[in-house]
Amino acid sequence: MKGKTVVIGICGGIAAYKTIEVVSRLKKLGAEVHVILTEHALNFVTPLTLQTISQNPVIKDMFDQPENWDIKHVSLAEKADLILIAPATANIIGKIAGGIADDMLTTTVMASKAPVLVVPAMNSAMYENTIVQGNILKLREIGYVFMEPETGMLACGSKGRGRLPEPASIVEEAKSILVYRKDMQGLKVLVTAGPTREPLDPVRYITNNSSGKMGYAFAENAHKRGAKVRLISGPVGLARPCGIEVVSVNTALEMYDAVMGCFRDFDIIIMMAAVADYRSSRFSDEKIKKSGDEIQLELVKNPDIAKELGKVKGGRILIGACAETGDLIRNARSKLSAKNFDIIMANDITKEGAGFGADTNIVAVLKKDGDITELPMMSKKDIAGHVLDEALKMSGHGHKAH
Repeated sequence: MKGKTVVIGICGGIAAYKTIEVVSRLKKLGAEVHVILTEHALNFVTPLTLQTISQNPVIKDMFDQPENWDIKHVSLAEKADLILIAPATANIIGKIAGGIADDMLTTTVMASKAPVLVVPAMNSAMYENTIVQGNILKLREIGYVFMEPETGMLACGSKGRGRLPEPASIVEEAKSILVYRKDMQGLKVLVTAGPTREPLDPVRYITNNSSGKMGYAFAENAHKRGAKVRLISGPVGLARPCGIEVVSVNTALEMYDAVMGCFRDFDIIIMMAAVADYRSSRFSDEKIKKSGDEIQLELVKNPDIAKELGKVKGGRILIGACAETGDLIRNARSKLSAKNFDIIMANDITKEGAGFGADTNIVAVLKKDGDITELPMMSKKDIAGHVLDEALKMSGHGHKAH
């Protein structure tokens, strides 16, 4: 974020205190931060606090005596690489949508050509109000970026959608706008992630050790690069990624239906889920009681989602994965061919720093043209970026380094 200038507008909502941490995090990343407080924001946070953290004067009045001879709203509008409004109230969203510029924040927005990231926070009934949603839609259509509010306990005492996202998530969204090149703009990407659970009875199931981290890394990287992403996820302990449509499933059959029902809408399909190969032939409505030293389970084969996609994918790019414990390249080549993948990412889960649960991985990337790239240990996010670069080259969409 070094060399980037972020203008942060803080509006009059109880969540304003969280924006102090947003300012702090952006400063630590090297950004130049200027804060504008609306009149009502002064009831929730103080200029002194934000001035100390941002290391810049805080602007709260359009007609304050300037320190330097410049017209402040024009000066900031020209300097800004990003305007971030958090919390954004229904009032500020309505004013911007209506072209009203009657204070420092709205005037700066109107005078700037920088991207605008709007982070609403308000009572859930207000957020769901038809007028507010209409204003959000209007601004989205002309290029404003919105983060969805979170669901939880609100300041008014009720529970619903309207909470400001966590500061770390807001900063990540700002980074995605400022740092990532939008080389996947216009592409639609479908990602599967995590394990599946095949139930035996109401309390037991067959599953595997997949954490979902690799699939989530692909989804987040593609989103940050401008793609429209749908993530079909098995049960994982990961935070729901901002700005990405998430479809939650449990069983292999549910994942099969979710994928096969929508794959035609996507340009790139990334199969990172560890789907159970087998499921129990029968489900017991009651808990299976312990009896004797042995129990026999009859298993039946689940559909091979990736193989089915390989038969009908057409011109779509299909990316798969295989986790092996030996003969890595031979097994990967076999699966690449059998499932008609364009790219397969293979890893030996016995290696330290690779496999399930880790934040890093060690993979070989094989392409259908015979090319093999063996990557050293790196973060799953960086691996996702490398593989997406290869997919972009294949798609002819226009390749840029991530």
